Amino acid sequence: MNSRLISLIRKEFIQIIRDPRTMGLIILIPIIQLFLLGYSATSDVRNIPLVVFDQDRSPASRELLDAYRAADYFLLSFDVDSEDEMRELIQKGSAGIGIIIPPDYSTAISGNGQAHLAIVIDGSDPSVASTALNAARLIGQSFSTEIQVERLYQHGMVVNLEPPLEMHTLVWYNPDLIDAYYMVPGIIGMILYSITAILTANAVVRERERGTIEQLIVTPIRPWELIVGKIIPYAVLALFNAVEVLVLGYLFRGSIFLILLLCTLFLISSLAIGLLVSVIANTQQEAMLTVFMTLLPSIFLSGFFFPLEAMPKVLQWVSYLFPLRYFMSIIRALLLKGSGILDMQNDVIALTVFATALMVLAATRFKKRLD
Repeated sequence: MNSRLISLIRKEFIQIIRDPRTMGLIILIPIIQLFLLGYSATSDVRNIPLVVFDQDRSPASRELLDAYRAADYFLLSFDVDSEDEMRELIQKGSAGIGIIIPPDYSTAISGNGQAHLAIVIDGSDPSVASTALNAARLIGQSFSTEIQVERLYQHGMVVNLEPPLEMHTLVWYNPDLIDAYYMVPGIIGMILYSITAILTANAVVRERERGTIEQLIVTPIRPWELIVGKIIPYAVLALFNAVEVLVLGYLFRGSIFLILLLCTLFLISSLAIGLLVSVIANTQQEAMLTVFMTLLPSIFLSGFFFPLEAMPKVLQWVSYLFPLRYFMSIIRALLLKGSGILDMQNDVIALTVFATALMVLAATRFKKRLD
């Protein structure tokens, strides 16, 4: 690396450090994204407030409620004496689900009768309502099976209660099915793309706005040195952001060398997009808007928020046009599964093609604009 390039890189770092807004963006935004998207944007619903209207008030009804209390899906928060009170609590949002136990509940289950429970669910939030509905059904079915077995025992009709089929389930890589473990790797891709593309585009446009880009052109600095000198500082800062998220998210499964290597590969495509935007835009505001135009479809079609398999076929095909799609698959395989490069070679090859093509295009267009 020659002295001209080192001086340009040093100058760029000094300019970044002297800009408190840029430093705040680089350091704080990844942390904010990590906690807002990684840990708050989750579909893991627990402790849904439960209101109970128990008209039986018997040991049998308390045993039923204990089954719901034992599951961490529900929190028995209210015990009311009328349906109107239950309706009021659900309407105000204080409770998300209600159980109505009939007055003849214990009598019905003690004999051969059938007790009818009513489950009332607040459907205004479909994600919470779906979880509450499925959990309530499963708990009710399980408790009903226990009662049926006791009845068969009492009549001497059961010889062997061993089920004919017993399933043992194993969940690999994320045994507790925690959404955050799936979201945090995706945040690394978002940070590498958004911050790198935005800062790179703004850095070049800022030079043009201030009129200093012409001063750089007339110096002995070659065009490729100007490009490299501009992008290296932001590449280093982006890798720092990636390590920052890894440390805060406690995700270090797999080879850290391979993680940083493939992050760098994705960085090349992000930097190239930033350079292309700098060719198009004349102001920093225009650069920001242009980057956001590419950022939104990249995020929504990369599998970050929604699984690609659930999208229409047309959108699945369109998603192949965005490098972030391949990186999301790579980074999640690295951090969740500890995969090797051969396990994800198709995504790595595709990302390499995108990175090479975009950088060549960006360098060519950037050089023409400088001339």
